Amino acid sequence: MSDTASFVDPVFLARFGLSRMNALDYFLHPLNPFRTSVNTSNEVLAMQGTGIGTLIQFGLNGVPLSPQAAEDEYNSALTKLNGEQYELMPPPTPDGYIKISPLYTIRHVHRTNPTTTKVLGIYYILEGVIYKSPSVRSLMKANVARTLEGLSNAFAALSKCAKYQTSSGYIWVFEENEEDEDDPVALLNLARRRKRRKILDNRKPGERTDAEEEGIRASEAIDR
Repeated sequence: MSDTASFVDPVFLARFGLSRMNALDYFLHPLNPFRTSVNTSNEVLAMQGTGIGTLIQFGLNGVPLSPQAAEDEYNSALTKLNGEQYELMPPPTPDGYIKISPLYTIRHVHRTNPTTTKVLGIYYILEGVIYKSPSVRSLMKANVARTLEGLSNAFAALSKCAKYQTSSGYIWVFEENEEDEDDPVALLNLARRRKRRKILDNRKPGERTDAEEEGIRASEAIDR
């Protein structure tokens, strides 16, 4: 299944809404393509009348439980069963147990004993739409693709700044509107100025050109 696939049931959402109380029930929708085809521990508990919503309403002995206590009791019941299970991950803050959130995270695991599980997948319910968390491979592939696109754009921008002259070869033209890019004479003059700049910039400290030496001698003669 594609990493961009998703599932939503507008009928369920319109009738029951979506909260932590029924997020697992929504994920276990028969038409959800992400749910496993095997019988899960969640369905075993549902046949026994145990769910987060029923624990909040009726508790264990007819005494209603708080949302957080109901989830803790439901998770405890899951640890007593082996096989594939879906776990509703806890909210980032304690008040998330009672507030409606746009995002719920569900973890698909295979449990072999009360303390040992193997993660089979991570899913998100965002604004009522179920998505599968991307794999590490797909994340790396997307990052590499973005990097290559950036490099390609950089090379394309640089290629526009490279100009070729028969007398001096390739030169870089970064200044905007410095010279007419289509005028060969202007480009030749620009290449000469750049070449002269390079020569001057690479001079040793104290070194002068012949023109500068001549100018200094002329200035000294005038001062005399």
